[in-house]
Amino acid sequence: MGEFKRLHPFEAAQQFVDKHFPRCHGAVLAGSVVRGEATETSDLDIVIFDDNLHESFRESLTDFGWAIEIFVHNLTSYKQFFESDCERATPSMPRMISEGIVLKDKGVIGLIKKEAKEILEKGPEEWSEETIKTKRYFITDALDDFIGCTNRAEEIFIANTLAELIHEFVLRTNGYWIGTSKWIVRSLKDFDKEFTEEFVEAFDFFYKTGKKNKVVQLVDKVLDPYGGRLFDGFSLGKK
Repeated sequence: MGEFKRLHPFEAAQQFVDKHFPRCHGAVLAGSVVRGEATETSDLDIVIFDDNLHESFRESLTDFGWAIEIFVHNLTSYKQFFESDCERATPSMPRMISEGIVLKDKGVIGLIKKEAKEILEKGPEEWSEETIKTKRYFITDALDDFIGCTNRAEEIFIANTLAELIHEFVLRTNGYWIGTSKWIVRSLKDFDKEFTEEFVEAFDFFYKTGKKNKVVQLVDKVLDPYGGRLFDGFSLGKK
């Protein structure tokens, strides 16, 4: 882009909405720029509400010097995404709307923000004892693979699986939302910063040295309050 200096994120988002969705009923700017966590590669996440539309859609484009990702809904379609996010326990849409800065509002954003905030505060559906038991089994299975594996390439990806399973187990058994990618660490920090440091250190130590002891200790620490590792006697689907 040469010497082009991109606009302030709020100004760019405001102009984008005025240009592309002048008749929309509401819009919010969300994402890393709102949380003060923007990097050189961050984009603008904009949620649009336009009741003239029949279907939701998501689109990525570049305008006003920014990479922009838009999430476009009418005044009811967003609810399906709220429900889907809740089922997966990853509240991406409620979080974006709750934290978002209002760019435009024809009297609809307040109620939608209230709905999003209530979802976030309520937390995900509580796991049943059967679900906890099943998760213990799959964590144990991955851990056994990890301990026994002697192939470095395979070990790395088994460790990745363990990290996701452990993060999910810790957060769901404590009533917290989970995350994906960078939100794994962010979600863990929302729960317990000290545990997050231990979690990251254990896997970082393995990736750097190849030594598995800290990961194994972490997994056992997480599972012990719920009965520890589970293999013998586990059954799924048997009648």
